[in-house]
Parts: sequence; C-alpha cells; structure tokens
Amino acid sequence: MNPIYDFTGQVVLITGAGSGMGLAAARAFAASGAAVALADIDENAIDAATRDLTDAGHQALALVCDVSDEDQAAAAVDRAVETFGRLDMAYNNAGIMPPPTDAADESSDQFDRVQAINLRGIWAAMKHELRHMRNQGSGAIVNCSSLGGLVGNPGRAAYHASKHGVIGLTKSAALEYGPRGIRVNAVCPGTISTPMVDGMVAGGELDRAEAEAGQAIDRLGTADEIAQAVLWLSSPGAGYVTGIALPVDGGHTAQ
Repeated sequence: MNPIYDFTGQVVLITGAGSGMGLAAARAFAASGAAVALADIDENAIDAATRDLTDAGHQALALVCDVSDEDQAAAAVDRAVETFGRLDMAYNNAGIMPPPTDAADESSDQFDRVQAINLRGIWAAMKHELRHMRNQGSGAIVNCSSLGGLVGNPGRAAYHASKHGVIGLTKSAALEYGPRGIRVNAVCPGTISTPMVDGMVAGGELDRAEAEAGQAIDRLGTADEIAQAVLWLSSPGAGYVTGIALPVDGGHTAQ
C-alpha cells in the first residue's frame, strides 16, 4: 500500500518522463493532484504520456527537451512556469547508460555524451528550476543519481562518474538553498525493471538472475517504488530532509 499525498494546487516538472521511472513519477504526482510538466527528448512518448494523463482528467503539459542543451532545459522550465504559474517540485530523472566498456578503451565521445546527459543535464535543469524557486522562497527538487552514485562497478566508469557527480551537485545546492526554503535531495535507484534495463537484459549486458541475487530483496525494483520515494522526498513528510542521497536498491549498498 502506498502513502497518500495531496499535491493539489502544486506544479511538478519531470525530465525523462516519457517512460520508466519518470513516467511512473508523473502518474503518481498527477494522481496526487499535482499539475505535471513532462519533459523528454522522445516527442512521441511524451505526447502519448501527456495525453493519457489529460484524458484521465489531470493537468499535464508535454515538453520536448534534450537536457544536454541548456537552452532547451531553460525553455522547458520557463514554459512550465508560464503554463501553470509556478514551480513547486522537480524530479530531474533523464539519463542514459552506455554499454559496458573497459576503462582503458572508453572513447572520449562516449564519456562526454554520458556526462552531457547524466550530469550536465541535471545541472542545467536544476539551475533553471532554482531560478524560479528562489523567487517563490520554496520548492523541492529530487535529482536522480543511482546505486552507481554510491559504489563503483567494472565497465561503467563514465556512468558512475556522472552519477557520483549528481550527488555532489545535490549536496552543494542543498546547503546553498536550504536557508532560502528550498530542499534538494537525490534518489539512488538500484536495478529497476524499466525499458532501459529490459533492453540491457535482452542485449546480454545484464544478467537478471545475477542482479536479483546481488541484494537483500531478491528481485528487481519497480518504477513505482522509485516514484514513491520521489513523492516522499517532495512532500511535507520530508520537510526536514535535504542534501541526502537516498538508496532505493533492495539492500545492495547494505552489503
């Protein structure tokens, strides 16, 4: 059973909202009464997700956005505020994971692309969300790091570097903006059953049985479970919580 939140009259922006954890969070925020701005690089996915929400009677806005382009990130945030009048919450979720690569063989192009989306993309979105929130004197931001922001893993140096960086951004912004009424936290998902992970399993990059055995709760997590962590971090129930990197990983980091 999930907790019940009431975000009526509040506005949330979610990046990477076209599928997976972002889409699950968009649905959960909408069900809790929030107006939802859904941003994603995949126009078809974001249009379909937004249509589903509006058809169900929710307030939703589709924003086509490549977060690695700061101008697009800024425009998405501005459009959400122009449409709904304010910005109370944000879940900066957009990210990619490249195929595993030996650290000595990884190309600079791949490294730069991972950082551009996973790290600079979160930096850009958060930067422009904070511009609006500091004028309000309130807000809650959740950045999507990863289990990979807390530990290392062979073959994933660029990815883990980006996700460790997200935690650094989060902690620094939390200290800077806490006195201004804005909380900034990170969620660190473990191996979650999403289209991206399903693709990794299908492509032989991930062994599902191995992944399930590598944690105390011997199954993959669900996108809805990450959404519930994001909603809690965004809610008054977490009103005294800022600057944390919350593992939602089935116990992996407890080992």
